[in-house]
Amino acid sequence: MKLTTAQALVRWMLAQRTELFDGTVAPLFPGVFAIFGHGNVLGLGNALEEVRDRLPVWRGHNEQGMALAAVGIGKATHRRQVGVATSSIGPGALNMVTAAGVAHANRLPLLLLPGDTFTGRAPDPVLQQVEHFHDPSATVNDAFRAVSRYFDRITRPEQLLSTLPQVARVLTDPADCGPVTLALPQDVQAESYDFPDALFAPVVHRPLRQRPDLLALAEAASAIRTASRPLLVLGGGVRYSGAAGRALRFAEQHNIPVVETTAGRTLVPHDHPLHAGPLGITGSTSANVLAGEADLVIAVGTRLQDFTTASWTVFSPDAHLLSLNAARFDAVKHGSFALVADADEGLRELTDLLASWQAPVSWSARALAERTKWDAHITSLRAPGSGLPTYAQVVGVVNDVSEPTDYVMTASGGLPGELIGGWRATGESTMDVEYGFSCMGYELAGAWGAAIAHTQGVVTTLLGDGSYLMLNSELFSAAFAGHGFVAVVCDNDGYAVIHRLQTGQGGAGFNNLYADCATGHPEPPRTDFAAHAAAMGCAVFPVDSLADLEGAYRKAREVAVAEKRPAVVVIRTHPSSWTEAGAWWEVGVPEVSHRSEIAAARAEVLEGKARQVRYVNFSALRGRA
Repeated sequence: MKLTTAQALVRWMLAQRTELFDGTVAPLFPGVFAIFGHGNVLGLGNALEEVRDRLPVWRGHNEQGMALAAVGIGKATHRRQVGVATSSIGPGALNMVTAAGVAHANRLPLLLLPGDTFTGRAPDPVLQQVEHFHDPSATVNDAFRAVSRYFDRITRPEQLLSTLPQVARVLTDPADCGPVTLALPQDVQAESYDFPDALFAPVVHRPLRQRPDLLALAEAASAIRTASRPLLVLGGGVRYSGAAGRALRFAEQHNIPVVETTAGRTLVPHDHPLHAGPLGITGSTSANVLAGEADLVIAVGTRLQDFTTASWTVFSPDAHLLSLNAARFDAVKHGSFALVADADEGLRELTDLLASWQAPVSWSARALAERTKWDAHITSLRAPGSGLPTYAQVVGVVNDVSEPTDYVMTASGGLPGELIGGWRATGESTMDVEYGFSCMGYELAGAWGAAIAHTQGVVTTLLGDGSYLMLNSELFSAAFAGHGFVAVVCDNDGYAVIHRLQTGQGGAGFNNLYADCATGHPEPPRTDFAAHAAAMGCAVFPVDSLADLEGAYRKAREVAVAEKRPAVVVIRTHPSSWTEAGAWWEVGVPEVSHRSEIAAARAEVLEGKARQVRYVNFSALRGRA
């Protein structure tokens, strides 16, 4: 079949299918986000136009934003579908590097197709080409290498025959999942080759279910039986395995308290008696108390990021760590005992070996007791009060109105702490807190992708004024394409959470809140977020008080669904009221400063580092199978 490189790539994409959790089959690539330029409009652009009735193409208005929307598709479909984004060479391509970083940090599938400079080099240097004096083969697309799980530059059409199976492998492999970048030189996009028909035969990609090594499984079960205070930590890998039900049955059968990581939030019903809450800095005091007392931590599907582990101070130095993970890279961290397996399969086989073994009732009862205290604390934070509304109060209103099929999102600033620590799950796997990369701007762009993928319920994204100003172009993209979601914009006059970090570690307020920034005006201008959002094609609902928020949010939900466009709720919020979990976070406080407050903060850093778990020695529990 004689096709151009671009035509062959597009035809291959159309042939790739995926099995969803409910057993139905859907396209692996549900659509393409595109901004065309001279590096991709003729080759890939013409190829996409030829199949526009079978492969949707959505016009983006900022390359970073549309690529983040593609990331949002991967998260909302639990890695079962893959968002695609294409740009021209140069600034368009480099704008997508940030999105690749988001997907890489969060282990999410993403296919990026940036145009590239001419392989033939006859017209060099072309528009937007960056020349490297000592390496003519280098282009700006090499910047993607650091943030791609798989990178290739297609310099001959027939290279697709060897690289496309690897593309599919990375995008669908639970252990190796991440962004793929195929750099496409514009001359090669247009070159043709006689591709074999078999390349375009339909393929259904089903979830891989790696089973654990039998000896490692026996040793893990033996270690669990010796524990008197085991704690089950559920991460994103449980979500992507579809193993939430299995994990909960495992906890119930063996009477083990459960906590969640950021990526694992909403896996467990909030009011389950074994649910101790979310773990870590942005988590809950209840989960952190249990983590500090646990003698065995069973970490399932988590990479144990510093916010989850409170920079490795949340666990007891005497605790042992057992990591069940599809990726061996994550399973061996900090010397833990590695049980390399799919979460669902690993927990199933562990349950079979443990049989009727259970943890002491006195220990499991702590989960409910501690979480009840935390729930009371959150309830008190949500209670109406005087002054500007707090984040906790805003989140409480949204939480109370939300339905089990809804999907809630945030990414940066202070709102991750409010959603992770304070949200009460209304449905399973219904939260996306992008806190692996904490990318400002993901809140709106990712919500566009989630609105495409999440076909039941309402997608709601919460963000601050800083994130709105960082990246808002995809509000128009979503309105133009007909994809509705609700955005709740909390305006607190600047980068308030970084101001909190700055002043909380002894620094003077500087360049974060508007009040601490240089300005040439006695009365600096303010952003009219409602007017801006309306100009972008959104429905707008400005709110003057917490009392008006519920009604505005309910109306916004109705409009987003009925009119198929973003509905934006704008509310002024308090700049310094936060939900605190009482955990420590290591940050780079200066060793030398003229401020006594910074010297005191530095002393606290040294005290915290003395409590860090440096390396877990599991060898004492080995060999007991």
